[in-house]
Order: sequence, then C-alpha cells, then structure tokens
Amino acid sequence: MEIENVREIFSGDRFATENGAVIDEIGEKYAKCSMQLTDRHRNAMGGVMGGVYFTLADFAFAVAANRDSMSVVSISTNIAFLSPCKGTRITAEARCKKDGRTTCYYNVDVVDDRGVTVAAVTITGCHLK
Repeated sequence: MEIENVREIFSGDRFATENGAVIDEIGEKYAKCSMQLTDRHRNAMGGVMGGVYFTLADFAFAVAANRDSMSVVSISTNIAFLSPCKGTRITAEARCKKDGRTTCYYNVDVVDDRGVTVAAVTITGCHLK
C-alpha cells in the first residue's frame, strides 16, 4: 500500500495524530513515525511526558503491523525510558522481530533529533483475523 493511503487510514488514529504524530516511512512490517515537540508535550518538570514516547511508539507499531490490513492489536507493551530528550523532535522506528500465526513481536526505538535513543519499547501484538 502506498504511504499516502496509509496516512489516510491512520488519520483516524486521532489521539496520536492530533498530538502531532506523522508517518514518515513505511515498509514490510516496518514504520518510521515522528512528532514535533511543543509545550503541550512537556510535564511539570519541563521534560517530555512519558506518554508522548509511548503514544508515538504505539502509533509506529500500529502502522507497521497494520499497513496492509487492520488486523493486529497490542496485547502487551514494555517501555524503558533511557535518556531525557533534549531535542525538539522525536522519531519512532518499529521493526518486526517475529510474526507468528497468532502473535507478533516488535521492537520500537524512540530517538530524538540529536540521535540519542530516549526510549526502547517492545510490543507484543495479537492477530485478530
């Protein structure tokens, strides 16, 4: 499926897209998504809210796992916050490590625009069809 079609489909993922998530690249069981950070993404200490990393990683997983058909949902997610974000943009790259008959497993790296990995995420998904 072409990236413009995928962007149209995932425009319905309103929480992510209304918070600034965009699809940059797609591939076979792969997606790269990014988000420009603004004051709305900051916590009371001035850092990027953990939910921002989680939202972008979850969005990248959803795009990668459902590029060709909407049939995968996440059933388990683990996130490790590795470093504070000092940049103004974050990028999440989701890559499938295992795609079985009923479940799949993805690694998602969240990196800021300085090249620093700020979060590492693993997601197990379930095939609905």
